[in-house]
Amino acid sequence: MTPHRSGHADVGRGIQLAYEAYGDPTQPALVLVMGLGMQLTAWPEPLLEQLVARGFYVVRFDNRDAGHSTQLDGQRGMPIPLAVLRARIGLSVRAPYLLHDMARDTVGLLDALRIERAHLVGASMGGMIAQLVASSFAARLRSLVLVMTNSGDPAAGMPAWSAAAALMKRPPARASVDQLVEHYFKVFRVIGSPAGPHQMPDALLRERMHATFSRAWRPAGSTRQLLAIIASGDRSDDLRRLTVPTLVLHGAADPLVPVSSARDLARKIPGAQLAIIEHMGHDLGPLALIASEISAFCARH
Repeated sequence: MTPHRSGHADVGRGIQLAYEAYGDPTQPALVLVMGLGMQLTAWPEPLLEQLVARGFYVVRFDNRDAGHSTQLDGQRGMPIPLAVLRARIGLSVRAPYLLHDMARDTVGLLDALRIERAHLVGASMGGMIAQLVASSFAARLRSLVLVMTNSGDPAAGMPAWSAAAALMKRPPARASVDQLVEHYFKVFRVIGSPAGPHQMPDALLRERMHATFSRAWRPAGSTRQLLAIIASGDRSDDLRRLTVPTLVLHGAADPLVPVSSARDLARKIPGAQLAIIEHMGHDLGPLALIASEISAFCARH
């Protein structure tokens, strides 16, 4: 699928975001925000095609410290284990930036692309960023879709041990693209949709991962993004004040962000709709169903 427009957008504060935009720019904009360490390519082209076919101008982009966007390699925070410990006992966490800064990046992208108002769809960490856009920049949004994400409230649910353990394993030092593919193939088989109607075929999963790791690999950036999540804390108070129409979309079989997190979000956001997809894990396996849910909700707003 050929983008209508692509390049790097200056979103302020020294940050350049790599982006791609698809479809007719006169149609309502639908902006996709991806999760921890993931690139814009994690939004599969078949999903983009379906959203464009349903009448949206679709934008996907690399967050700071991912893909081809600005890498903040000169900035360092505290070690992740120490950050987790301090956060759990209520102490501050030193991080190069916060999720609020990534939310401002997203709004800066809207400004750069001259998008006055957009439907905003965030997945995993991208959903956390999207929540903060909605709480601080509500006038810029038509609607909000939160996919496989949480409120930051640890009481809402924690990852299954198997999922946490899979993510803690690191690939070999100086791993080749093929080694990265094999490592993360195993990770996604743990956190993604289980065997059944929504599990991506092995060959397709490996193909998409190969394309991703051939494009870029930013492990230090992923660590900084994780620190931003830890340091940003609980968003529950902000969520209770949201006025943007919101859909919470989640997989019933998600071992990384349990479905209890989706129910927590839906309770805290006034008027939020909740859609639970059976047999879906922490991935975008059921693309057609996800596209249908997103487009139907956004079309109403």
